[in-house]
Amino acid sequence: PKQPVYLWTLPMFHANGWSFPWGMAAVGGTNICLRKFDAATIYGAIRKHGVTHMCGAPVVLNMLANAPDGASLSHPVQILTAGAPPPAAVLFRTEALGFVVSHGYGLTETAGLVVSCAWKPQWNRFPATERAKLKARQGVRLAGMAEVDVVDPDSGVSVKRDGSSLGEIVLRGGCIMLGYLKDPAATSKSMKNGWFYTGDVGVIHPDG
Repeated sequence: PKQPVYLWTLPMFHANGWSFPWGMAAVGGTNICLRKFDAATIYGAIRKHGVTHMCGAPVVLNMLANAPDGASLSHPVQILTAGAPPPAAVLFRTEALGFVVSHGYGLTETAGLVVSCAWKPQWNRFPATERAKLKARQGVRLAGMAEVDVVDPDSGVSVKRDGSSLGEIVLRGGCIMLGYLKDPAATSKSMKNGWFYTGDVGVIHPDG
């Protein structure tokens, strides 16, 4: 099969930078690096090098979707985004250009992405607003993550699987940090009973 061509729109010292250089080496892929960052440069690199994969925050998707020189791609480009979910309008425009957007969640303490949205083909029939909501849901674990849960931060009990009961996202797995450097108090606060308490708020959907 054709090996991936990854376009670096993230700095390599970022948490994602810890994993993608090794991942690309593992699959024999090609890294395309940029000295400057703007929509024209990205589109030019995609056309010149046949880029197949890239990452970008929602603000990058917005930049690509609204670029005056943006044109439909000659081939699909997988783009992973994280942080705040992209607005439905931005998602629709980006995908109309030929980008295949997926959404993930991770932290520096987890060496980058640890859960993602596994897209189901039948969801393609839904309107853009509904697709945007589904893409914003992440929960499929990556190889290094053993368990994911959303719990009451005081009791540690899992929240109801109703998509509305709020709790703290907790993680357990081989890619979790050992602790904060020279900060035992912060380490003790975030690491409890083998779980890493992220400080982030989440819900669990009935089908999660």
